[in-house]
Amino acid sequence: MRIAGAALNQIPIDWTHNLRTIREAIEQAKAAGVELLCLPELCLTGYGCEDLFLSDWLPESALAHLQQVRPWTEGICVVVGLPVRLNHRTYNTAAVLRDGQILGFAAKQFLANDGVHYEPRFFHPWPAGETTMVQWEGEEWTLGDLIFEHRGVKFGFEICEDAWRPDDVRPACRLRGRVDLIVNPSASHFAMSKTDVRYKLVLNASRNFQCTYLYANLLGNEAGRMIYDGEILVARNGHLLLRNQLMSFKEVDMECVDVDFTQEQVRAEEIQPLPAPDELRELNQALSLALFDYLRKARSRGFVLSLSGGADSCMCAVAVAEMVRLGCAELGTAEFMRRTGCFTADDITQLAGPATPVPDQQQPGPKDASLSDPSQQQKTVNQQLTARLLTCAYQGTVNSSDDTYTSAKELADSIGAMFFNWGIDEEVTGYVGKIEQALARPLTWQTDDLALQNIQARVRAPGIWLLANVQNCLLITTSNRSEASVGYCTMDGDTAGSISPIAGVDKDFVKQWLRWAETELNYPALRFVNGLQPTAELRPLEDKQTDERDLMPYVILNRIERLAFYDRFSPRQVLNVLQEENSATDPELLKTYVKRFYSLWSRNQWKRERYAPAFHLDDYNVDPRSWLRFPILSGGFTEELNGL
Repeated sequence: MRIAGAALNQIPIDWTHNLRTIREAIEQAKAAGVELLCLPELCLTGYGCEDLFLSDWLPESALAHLQQVRPWTEGICVVVGLPVRLNHRTYNTAAVLRDGQILGFAAKQFLANDGVHYEPRFFHPWPAGETTMVQWEGEEWTLGDLIFEHRGVKFGFEICEDAWRPDDVRPACRLRGRVDLIVNPSASHFAMSKTDVRYKLVLNASRNFQCTYLYANLLGNEAGRMIYDGEILVARNGHLLLRNQLMSFKEVDMECVDVDFTQEQVRAEEIQPLPAPDELRELNQALSLALFDYLRKARSRGFVLSLSGGADSCMCAVAVAEMVRLGCAELGTAEFMRRTGCFTADDITQLAGPATPVPDQQQPGPKDASLSDPSQQQKTVNQQLTARLLTCAYQGTVNSSDDTYTSAKELADSIGAMFFNWGIDEEVTGYVGKIEQALARPLTWQTDDLALQNIQARVRAPGIWLLANVQNCLLITTSNRSEASVGYCTMDGDTAGSISPIAGVDKDFVKQWLRWAETELNYPALRFVNGLQPTAELRPLEDKQTDERDLMPYVILNRIERLAFYDRFSPRQVLNVLQEENSATDPELLKTYVKRFYSLWSRNQWKRERYAPAFHLDDYNVDPRSWLRFPILSGGFTEELNGL
């Protein structure tokens, strides 16, 4: 039997879009001779519908829209994910359709309730071994713990989280020996290095439960924060039969493979390990796809960035350039431009030429025939697209250095971004003068250090917001996770923006990524920022301000953060681990760092509550709306820190 999975890039409660991608996947599968097709978890509604799953109308509407899918399934068996609501409880189900008929609904038995997931808020787990009936306009179908048969092949289900449970409790343990195939429609979010875990999970399941295992994941930035890699895996008795390319810019990625279910099972060899994950490259692909989807789904016209020349803003600028490069490389220039929704038909013709299919991912070049090198042609086109999609501004003060201006200007020019340069000293002086007059005293660095730093960052916001509004663009804010943890940012200043793409990764990783991007992605202009110490440049230049002098070494900060909120250690436990790992460092200095971190963390929760939406990129983050909740008002670990 030829079986397939299709990764779909869906949008919550966008029925037109979601049905179109479902139909496209089915049509592609039929054209390829596929007999059984698995689509991702909750692909009809979208996975990220949040509290709408608690309503009566959304599941009812999903069931009504499922009827549109029925005629598309003539000659093929298709799995479609949707919510079903019974007796005021919503269940996460996979409908099985064939030849225009609904054969039944398999229901998810285990719900994800850790990290970014809180499925028990929306759904009820289905009890193993039980079934019930679903009714709709005079028709009735079975729902529950079901086994289906298609052309002599018996198959059952694990839906996403079902497969992540121990082997002795997951649905597969009861399907062993009863089915030939286990189908897993999933919405498994991206995190760096996670694909390696998922790969082993699928291969081990196929071997341990002596079956063929078909896995199909959601694709893209579906609802704003989570990114899905669109992974499709097929394994048989421990042998990998199919694995696709992750992070596709396509809306539908359908992949199929032939499986001989009549062949006797053979003893599986040991699973071959994958190459070590390349987290820097993984992040680049995920960030590019996330920005692409956010741009087009927000119906915006591009991005605006306050490009300071520092590490964070430079990473954001390169991320937009990489979005253009990777998107054009996979889709072709014309299709990339069309999909963004930011270009007219004339723009597309001018930059990409006639809209014709591009075989083997060979990209059309610009109209200038004098450019004979195809790679140089495409680079020039990419720069022209970046100029339309990214506008940058360097907003200097008397405390800004020539080094950061050079870093910002050279990078913007190299990637083709629109670049402006203006000063804000007049505005800063105006605000400082008003307050000095009101208080009848001067503001000085000795008495008002933080306030004088913050007003510079805050004054940068109105102008860059105005530029973004005028151009109908998304304003990028550049805070990273390390800054968010300790509140090393100015609210309504450098945190102002519509999207915070790198708030899910720490500062040390940002610095690593920039060094990697300079050489591996060929952005030589990054040599300027890679030669600088991270600094806010808010104090007078003679002060030689740096982030790490204000805070602590970023490596230490990131380690404390992870121990405290990923491992959930107490301050005393964190200090003990640090002292074991850093035996050459003064124990009193480590104690100072721990106290500083927890104090800054506690008093700055309100800032984390106000951050712009951020992408989940690592195995954890500090965003209270997606991973880590903490009270805005608390005792601030006073007793615990005093105990140190």
